[in-house]
Amino acid sequence: MIIEAGCVGRDREVAEILDRAARPGGAVPPVAAPLVVVGAPGSGKSTLLRRLVHRAGELSLPIRVIDDADTLDPGVLETRSRDESADPVFTVLAVTRQTPAIEALLADVLRLDGLDRDAVAEMATRRGRVVHPAVITRLTRHTGGNPRDVIALLDEVPPHQWARSEMTLPAPRRVVAQVASTLEACRTPARTLIEAIVVVDDPESFALAVRLADVDDVLGALDDARATELVVAPAALTPADLQPRPADALIGAAVLEVMGIARVGEMHRRAAELVDEPIVRLRHLVAATPTPDADLADQLDLLAYERGGDGAWAQAAELFSQSGRLTADPLLREQRIIRAVDARLAAGDCVGAAALVPTVESLRETAMRNVTLAYLAILRGRSTEAQVRLDRAWAIVNRDREPEVAAVIAQRYVLHHLVRSQGAELVTWAERSIAMAGDSSSAGIEAASIRGLGQAWSGRPDLAFASYDELAERVRAGAQAQRVTMGRGWLQLGTGDVTTARSSLESAVAMANLGGSNRISLWAMAWLARVQFLTGEWDQALQITERGRRLAHDSGIDLTTPLLNYTATQIHALRGDWDAAESDVAEAAGPIGDYEIMRVPTLLARAQLAEARADYGKVIRMLEPVRLLAQTTPALVEPGWWTWVDILANALVIDGQLEAADALLTPHEVIAEQRRHLPARARLAYARGRLLGAEGDIHAAQRSFVAALEFLDGSPLRHDLARVNFAYGQTLRRAGKRRAADAVMSTAREIYLSLGATTYVERCDREIKAGGLHTARTDRDIVDLTPQEDAVATLVAQGLSNREVAAQLYISPKTVQYHLTRIYAKLGVRSRAELAASRR
Repeated sequence: MIIEAGCVGRDREVAEILDRAARPGGAVPPVAAPLVVVGAPGSGKSTLLRRLVHRAGELSLPIRVIDDADTLDPGVLETRSRDESADPVFTVLAVTRQTPAIEALLADVLRLDGLDRDAVAEMATRRGRVVHPAVITRLTRHTGGNPRDVIALLDEVPPHQWARSEMTLPAPRRVVAQVASTLEACRTPARTLIEAIVVVDDPESFALAVRLADVDDVLGALDDARATELVVAPAALTPADLQPRPADALIGAAVLEVMGIARVGEMHRRAAELVDEPIVRLRHLVAATPTPDADLADQLDLLAYERGGDGAWAQAAELFSQSGRLTADPLLREQRIIRAVDARLAAGDCVGAAALVPTVESLRETAMRNVTLAYLAILRGRSTEAQVRLDRAWAIVNRDREPEVAAVIAQRYVLHHLVRSQGAELVTWAERSIAMAGDSSSAGIEAASIRGLGQAWSGRPDLAFASYDELAERVRAGAQAQRVTMGRGWLQLGTGDVTTARSSLESAVAMANLGGSNRISLWAMAWLARVQFLTGEWDQALQITERGRRLAHDSGIDLTTPLLNYTATQIHALRGDWDAAESDVAEAAGPIGDYEIMRVPTLLARAQLAEARADYGKVIRMLEPVRLLAQTTPALVEPGWWTWVDILANALVIDGQLEAADALLTPHEVIAEQRRHLPARARLAYARGRLLGAEGDIHAAQRSFVAALEFLDGSPLRHDLARVNFAYGQTLRRAGKRRAADAVMSTAREIYLSLGATTYVERCDREIKAGGLHTARTDRDIVDLTPQEDAVATLVAQGLSNREVAAQLYISPKTVQYHLTRIYAKLGVRSRAELAASRR
């Protein structure tokens, strides 16, 4: 079946097949096993084949495609899949399932997964449908990204429905007809059990489904139900393993449609009578209630507050939303709608919350309305908008009559100052929130879980640790514990205890499975990736940044994306993957946000990329705004929270701005010593060693580098250790201490090599070669060029300017020009172009 929607979302698969079909020279391999493309019905296999044939024709690649190959007779299949022509042909077979005949071909397999959200959005646009962003996400999940089902729903559901964020997604008519036919053929016990499983909609509550179905032979009915393939029980080999559920979301929706509204309502009411769990009981009552019900709405509202108090904000959001739907009083309904949006944001669902913003903005102005819109602005990174809305909320709230709302506003001020990296203001608002709401309230716990960071940025890390110790004693489990654990891990990282920080942050990431918040999980992932970068676990860091970026995209939270991209940029640059690093930098600048927590890592990412390319002038340009921000941003001055001072100082030294480097380093050295922050002292001592070496005081430089290495002794900070050794080796070589430089630079090389940091491995090799102690030179090398001249010639031949060569080799541009003049004379060349040609 060919779906007329274009080959949307399959560019990667088409490119992969074409890559397999062609050798580097463009010719098809003379002998090649066929490639089998496996995809569920409706996954777009035929459309992909058509696109593949078109692209192969453009590239002059002979390709044979066979659709529905699993339906062919084995003999016919074998004949068709083999090349019988004089010219070799690459064969692609499309199948729904792998039959024995297909497996006998020993072919490579490419599986077609469902389309992603972006592809589904493109399909909607092509069908002329204006679909709400939140619905696009739900449509992708609902259909599993199956193109046929996506298109069917886009065509069958009335166009005006797609703009509604709260719309319920049905099943395509084709699926409904198939399910109706299957249910009609079922024996009554099996059909009743299938209906009960769908209504209960919880694989862990099979006992409730059994009671609801009220069948005598449960296992017999379940066997019959599973035979229909409308319900599945994955990995169930014994009755004890049973956790049956609808085969997929479409089948579940189709079963409900076949049952009809009256029967679905009846079964939900009966289910509510059979359970004791409040949330489950209320969920079934809500599903069975089509009109306002004040008593039920009040029950939902009360439970929503309780779940929010426990930090289970996703559940609270759903409860508030249903409470609002069942509320007849317009003012009370507005309050509950706003609470539902606020709870969605607390859970980290910016996409779902943003879908309801037009509704919220249409409501009368209240303090809670303003603080909810401010919350969304914070998570989107919009500092100015958040400030305006927070100030308005604080101005109109009645703190005597609405102390709980006032506490929420104060707690949002805490978040606002957190991402502005303002310590004193953060602490002030945290204490206001706790005083108004109490230290055991939801707002109080969240404010307290952040207050420690403000205390540390205010120069009191001792108070910060004491605060977290007290809080951890009170909040040991549940979703709120994730906030405490993440905040403590962030504090441990900032104060230099990376080993303990790793443990805390890993725990915070894992707590997402216990009902934690997406936004807290994102912070934990971002800081865990920084820990893994510092300790040299770069593959793990890239994995966690990718997870974080997917979660940020899906949740609509922009705030942490630059921080995640900062780590990815640094690793890719150090590994010489320049395309990936450039992509990371571009993505880091993508979210439009003016918070310091977004601006600083974006600037650091650009500076790190420039440093990896030895473009120290650009490093200075990228970090100058950070230096200016530090004048009003305490977290940039407190040692260890952001690594920028040593990077900027190093660049200033290499650029010849020695007095500026000294002026930058001195106050930060004083604070780092006062805080006894060993990693920060090591980084600053490294930069001081650079400066002293450039000033010609090699003995003082050596003492500074040795001190840096002592501060790192026993530390897991492998990248910092490599960095110190590299700078130390360069400084020794420049001072003429070639043997000592060779030993130190070799240590740096070993560490960089273990990290996969090819950019600096190559730089270390050039330094060692320039030292001349262990360089195996040919007769021509001995006669013509010294090791230093050879290193200069190599870099100039690569197209680097004198200034760039100087930065790479840690010598002055004048020295480069001196060596270049001698190189030209020795080799008999007159220009950089001739030099490059002579070394090819």
